[in-house]
Amino acid sequence: MATSNHLTDEQLVAQYAQGHNESFDLLLERYKERLYTYIYYTVRNEEVAEDIFQETFVKVIMTIQQQRYSECGKFAAWITRIAHNLVIDYFRQEKPGTWVSCDEEERNLLNTIGLSETPRETDLVNTQVLEDVRKLMDYLPDEQREVVWMRYYQDLSFKEIAEQTGVSINTSLGRMRYAILNMRRMAEKYDISLALS
Repeated sequence: MATSNHLTDEQLVAQYAQGHNESFDLLLERYKERLYTYIYYTVRNEEVAEDIFQETFVKVIMTIQQQRYSECGKFAAWITRIAHNLVIDYFRQEKPGTWVSCDEEERNLLNTIGLSETPRETDLVNTQVLEDVRKLMDYLPDEQREVVWMRYYQDLSFKEIAEQTGVSINTSLGRMRYAILNMRRMAEKYDISLALS
């Protein structure tokens, strides 16, 4: 097992399924920080994040041991989707807010100018805007906050966001659109400029 660090996720999964517990330890080591950060930033509660993190890996263990894992080449996306579903389950138990819903929206927003890449001419201004956006994100519904975080702070494409959250690209874009609308409304209320240079 000395060369296990150089094995792919799929090889480690296969070894773990055959009873090599150290292979699972390596998978856990590879993904624990990124996965925990994702969960914590979404739920904003250390205790809840720890519970969801542990429950995620319990589900991973059970699925692999029952020989039901079949996501070849997509282990990272698969465990993120498990965590995402557990986060959604957690928030479903919470009291729903009064926000604009976007789950029924099926629009193609790929050409929306508000979602396009922006040139970075003034790093200082953009840094301030991103800090303001981060503050406003705390008040967004969970699914919208998650998409904004993944897009602007993890620099993921909408395709990657869709894969990791287990929804369509249009749903990811719809969530982003409603997040932008909600943040714009809050920014106007508190006189915050969200224009990137």
